[in-house]
Amino acid sequence: MNTFYITTPIYYPNAAPHMGHAYTTTLVDIVARYHRLIGHDVYFLTGTDENTEKVVQAAQKADKDAREFADENVSNFKEFYSDIEIAYSQFIRTSDEEKHWLGAVAMWKRLVEAGDIYKDTYKGLYCVGCEAFITEKELVDGKCPHHDTVPQQLEEENYFFKLSKYTDAIKEKIEKGEFRIEPEARQNELLALLDAGLEDVSFSRPKKAIPWGIPVPGDEKHVMYVWCDALINYISALGYGTESATLYEKFWPAQYQVVGKDILRFHAAIWPAMLLSAGLPLPHALFVHGFILSGGKKMSKTLGNVLVPQEFAKEYGGEALRYYLGRHINPLEDSDMTEDAFKEAYNAHLANGLGNLTSRILNMVEQYDIDLSDMMMPDKHDVLSGEEIREYHDAFEHLEVNKAADVIWGLVAFMDSYIQEEQPFKTIKEDRSKAEQDILFLVERLWEVAVLLEPFMPETAEKIQEGIKEGKKPENLFPRKD
Repeated sequence: MNTFYITTPIYYPNAAPHMGHAYTTTLVDIVARYHRLIGHDVYFLTGTDENTEKVVQAAQKADKDAREFADENVSNFKEFYSDIEIAYSQFIRTSDEEKHWLGAVAMWKRLVEAGDIYKDTYKGLYCVGCEAFITEKELVDGKCPHHDTVPQQLEEENYFFKLSKYTDAIKEKIEKGEFRIEPEARQNELLALLDAGLEDVSFSRPKKAIPWGIPVPGDEKHVMYVWCDALINYISALGYGTESATLYEKFWPAQYQVVGKDILRFHAAIWPAMLLSAGLPLPHALFVHGFILSGGKKMSKTLGNVLVPQEFAKEYGGEALRYYLGRHINPLEDSDMTEDAFKEAYNAHLANGLGNLTSRILNMVEQYDIDLSDMMMPDKHDVLSGEEIREYHDAFEHLEVNKAADVIWGLVAFMDSYIQEEQPFKTIKEDRSKAEQDILFLVERLWEVAVLLEPFMPETAEKIQEGIKEGKKPENLFPRKD
């Protein structure tokens, strides 16, 4: 059986999950479920990045202990993931001393053995929002372009990683296709960065600056800097650095690591350089998606255009949120989302679309007493091997899940047209045999839709399949929202 390892980035638990978190995690969950559907042995990793200044500051503001604060927000993440049916294999926390810390320490020691860690004094700009040191040329009007805040001026003695040493090696891996960055525009962006030359990066912070974190081996006055610490989660979660590394041996390197475009540099430059330094394989591919905008602008409390994913899940259901994020957000570029657009898509494609179609077909089965007992539904392998859904598989191959969803709704549209043209609800009175054949044809197509729908809307897919088995329509799949 083929293995398939896919990861999200790990998120800061300094607040409740936002729409960006919802999108990345749903995208990865859809891809993971697809690979389970086609028979792969899948491992899906997500989690939280806790040893950070962001978390410490947010905890202080809430007048709470950092651990207590992180625990509460991790619970928020897990509860929300349950609401939107995220089926992760593991939720890793960088505060996990038994698993993550051992992997981080093992990696640090490998970098030291390679001669790639040294001590120096750093003076420069630091953005707490990015948890990164940034340069003057990156600023826009003196502020961080991602967080619209003025960075701190810091001068401190840190340990550094010789990132510059690996510029050519990373470029060679990309050019040989051994490390892919998708889409191509993001790969070109990284190659331009490599052409300009990478600079060594700070890999520690004084413990007095960040009191919570993993102590640097051999120097308790320093803790590992967030990116050195956080990036290791992708292998520490698999047991790297511990006596139980069977998951690492089975699943690493990852087939896909999925991140937002704002953390491209860390995952496409620092992470592969660390792996090269440690003599470990690079992931096969890094997939970099765009942002979700609202009303054409980046979401912000100041603009009042923040969309809260928990509210959408509560009002419309977790399956509806999964549908919208999976079909109406283009993973290759920035996409716009508004509450009006969401409601319109919900009513048009779920309430009046898939929900109404399912009800019409299974209502005819019930009303006209169509016997489905002898009808053998095609097994999933047969459904998935159909040449007519080649586009569905092709889309998943490149993580363009929106195009895969379009294939499903293309079948929904086909069935709607078929009902209108053949009108079995009328011919049943004149030619029952033909009407029965038409209805059985529609039931079989509906079954195929339900199979293809499993990665996107697992609960809905199950309800439709159960409805077909029982010969009656599911109740209120998607009540219309007026």
